[in-house]
Amino acid sequence: MNKSVLLLALGLGAGACHRAVPTTKGTAPGASTSTTVRPSKEAAVKAVDFDSPYLTAKGKVQATIKGDEKSATINIRMRRDSAIWISAGLLGFEGVRALLTPDSVRVVNRLDKTYFAGGYDYLTKLLNVPVSFAQAQALLLGNYQAAPAGAALTLGTGPSGGQRVAYPLNGVIVEQIIQAASGRVEKLTLTETGSNRSLAADYADFQAVDGAKVPFAHSLLIDAKQGAVGTKASLKYSKVSAGAAGLSFPFDIPKGFQRVKGNK
Repeated sequence: MNKSVLLLALGLGAGACHRAVPTTKGTAPGASTSTTVRPSKEAAVKAVDFDSPYLTAKGKVQATIKGDEKSATINIRMRRDSAIWISAGLLGFEGVRALLTPDSVRVVNRLDKTYFAGGYDYLTKLLNVPVSFAQAQALLLGNYQAAPAGAALTLGTGPSGGQRVAYPLNGVIVEQIIQAASGRVEKLTLTETGSNRSLAADYADFQAVDGAKVPFAHSLLIDAKQGAVGTKASLKYSKVSAGAAGLSFPFDIPKGFQRVKGNK
């Protein structure tokens, strides 16, 4: 299955996941006015999540992968903690449709008449990064990703007076910048210690959304680097709603499509 098309179809949902390679744990880069606290003090983090139970969004994805430019229109439907439905296409024709649930992934690629149905281990191998439903959901919503039990938080002051929160995780420094006024995450950075792998996700153009109490980022920019190789992708929404009226998650596998096996 075409890797770049799959990345677009997943709405960059896998892009912010890191490669969990055990290496020496580091410290947060650039933290200022910082103190180290235990995960039990997560209450000190002033992040505000987009917690509407439903989301529908329409926008455009543009990506540059190894110098190859790709673009697609994208439609997203989400029921929090339950399902993420994504349809990507061009000029009114659907190319890829995906349905993610907490324990399964289903993708139909109409461009090469293939489909996949299985678990997240296949996507992890395909994209070379650990992928989970929770990670995809948090990235798309721009929500704060809490430190796991046993990791130490580093709290500092962000560039615009907000919070800078960082913690080490399996050889990766996870750093999040939280807006002072809204409490929304405006930047997520993942830096693998002892290597030249990094990824940054920038959230911008926060706007009020009908049916939601907090603003939603209508622009998401991802910049992934691995040595001299880089991938840049942007997702810009033209329409976002938190309403659940008529929300459905249709997914059918056309006859004659070949199944992509997870062990390939």
